[in-house]
Amino acid sequence: MNKPRRVKANNRLYKLKLCNDKNVSDMDLAYVSEEVGAGTEHHMRPGKMVFTLFMALILSFLPQFIVNGEEETKSLTVKSHSPFQVQLEQRNLPENPIARFLYDSGLQFEYPEAVRGIYVTGPSAGGSRFEELRKLVKDTELNSMVVDIKEDHGNLTFDPGDDSPYADIGENYIDDLRAKLETLEKDGIYPIARIVVFKDTELAEKRPDLSFKENGSIWKNGRDEAFVNPFMKEVWDYNIEIAKLAAEAGFKDIQFDYVRFPEGFEKRDKSLQYSEGDYADLDMNNVQKRVKAVTDFVAHAKEELAYYNVDLSVDIFGYSATIPEAPGIGQNFSKISSNVDVISSMIYPSHWTSYFDIPFPDKEPYKLVKEYVKVENERLGELKNAPVSRPWIQDFEAPWLYSGEPVTEYGKAEVEAQIRALNEGGVNEFLIWNPSNKYTKNVDYTPLD
Repeated sequence: MNKPRRVKANNRLYKLKLCNDKNVSDMDLAYVSEEVGAGTEHHMRPGKMVFTLFMALILSFLPQFIVNGEEETKSLTVKSHSPFQVQLEQRNLPENPIARFLYDSGLQFEYPEAVRGIYVTGPSAGGSRFEELRKLVKDTELNSMVVDIKEDHGNLTFDPGDDSPYADIGENYIDDLRAKLETLEKDGIYPIARIVVFKDTELAEKRPDLSFKENGSIWKNGRDEAFVNPFMKEVWDYNIEIAKLAAEAGFKDIQFDYVRFPEGFEKRDKSLQYSEGDYADLDMNNVQKRVKAVTDFVAHAKEELAYYNVDLSVDIFGYSATIPEAPGIGQNFSKISSNVDVISSMIYPSHWTSYFDIPFPDKEPYKLVKEYVKVENERLGELKNAPVSRPWIQDFEAPWLYSGEPVTEYGKAEVEAQIRALNEGGVNEFLIWNPSNKYTKNVDYTPLD
C-alpha cells in the first residue's frame, strides 16, 4: 500500500481519505486526521486511530455513505465489498459414536492382548466355586470369564429388582452383580456376558404366541427344551434389553448364544404353527427367510448396543463355516460375522461327525481344529471387515459318542493340542467350555510361547 498523505485539519472537521491505489482493495483505509489547530499537521494518536479504524470498517459494509463537512464539503461514495463466498466442506462423522456420548458404567476393563477365557455358570459365579475359578484365571495365562447372565432355560442369573419387567425370571444366583464385576475389575479379569437368545422355555411357556406350536401345544425338542421365534421382533427386543442391563452393570462384551432356529427346523417348518411376522410376504424361500431373520437380529442388536460401548459376539456352530448356510437353523457364517465384533465358533471335536477326512474327530482334537481353522481363515478373509475369531474349545468328555470302547479323556494334552492348532493357524483367542466349570489343571494356555 502507498504511504498515506498527511492532510490539513479544518475547524472541527474530520476528513476521511480513501486510497485509490489499484494495488489495494477498494476500502483500504489510508489515513484519518483530526483537528489539532488550524494549519497544523498531525499523526493520529493510537487510541483514536483504533477507534476510527473500527468505525471505518463498519462503514465499509454500508452500500453508500456520504461524508459532509461545513467547510470544503465533499461527498465520497463508498463501495461495498463484493459478496462473501463461503465454501462448505463435507466432513464425515466417525463410524463409532463419539466417546463423550457413550455410556460409562464406571468400571474400567482393558481388553487383553488376546482373550483366553473360561465359561462360568450363574451358580458358580455366585457360589463357593467362584474363588477357585478366580484363582485359576489369576494364576495362569487365562484372563477372561464368560458369565451366564441369561441361561439356557431363560432365567436371569441375578435379581434385576422388583420394578424390573424381568423380575419374574430373575434367579438370585449372583446376589450382587455389580460387586462381582468390581472384583473382576480389581483382578484384571475381562468380563463377557453370555445371553442365551432363542432357546427360552420360560418365555415360550409364558407367551406361546412367540413360540412354535404343534397340535395346539408348545413344541419342545427331545431334551424338553422350547424355543422362541426368531421372526418375532418382540423377542429380539426382549433379549436386547437384557443385554443392555448387562452392559449397564459393567460387562464389556455381550455374547449371544443360540442365535438360531431349533436344530432340524427344515424338517418341521411346514408342520409347526408359528408366525413369520414381517418376513411372511418376502419373495424368498423358507431357508432364506430364516437366514435373513437371524442376520437381521444380529445387525439390529449391534446398532442398539452401540451406545453402551461394548463388543458384540455371537456363538455359532462350527460347521456353518464349511457350508454356504445352515438351512434349518438359519445361520450364515459370513453374514453373521459381518455384523459382529467377535465370532465364536463352537468347534468342540465331540460335536463333529466324520469331517475333514477325520473318521472320529473327538479322538483327534489337534487335527480337527487345525483343519477347521484353515476353512475359517478363508471365509473370514473374504470379508471387508472381519471380526475377531474367538472359538470355543473342549475340556470335557463325550461318553455318548462311544459304545463298547474307552472314552477319550480330555486333559492337559488334549486341551493344549486344540490351543496349539489355533495358534499355529493364526488364531490367538479362545474360550474353554466345561458345563460343570471343572477345568483341567496345569494346562499351558500359551503353548507356542
